[in-house]
Amino acid sequence: MNAAEQATNPESATKIAAIVNLFKQQFPDVKVNLKPWTNDSDTREWVDPCSIDMGFNLPTGHTLIQLRMHERRLIGIEASCFGLFGNQRWRFSTVGEWKFLGATPPPPGFQAKLKQIFHEIFTLFNPSDL
Repeated sequence: MNAAEQATNPESATKIAAIVNLFKQQFPDVKVNLKPWTNDSDTREWVDPCSIDMGFNLPTGHTLIQLRMHERRLIGIEASCFGLFGNQRWRFSTVGEWKFLGATPPPPGFQAKLKQIFHEIFTLFNPSDL
């Protein structure tokens, strides 16, 4: 579900803002979209109501980040990067081996930055796991 729609209370709005700041710290020129999904019946049918979804225009392409939630806990992060013509360049999941897959994986330095951001997002949502 669009991050903008998930910001229903001060706690969730603060966490979403913190995520945006994590990306801006690593990628200062990033453009953020807190409403990556269109609001039509076909899209709503497929959107996970428990996820927090946001788009980022990163150096590697347009990237959709989906935070998978269960009972207010973060259980996984999925990322998919798309090129100008909608072709998927790479995908990444924190479920399993934390590997980048796809035809055009990002350079190692970018991968390290993104993994660091994802670690920090887990800390933000699940501080008791430390």
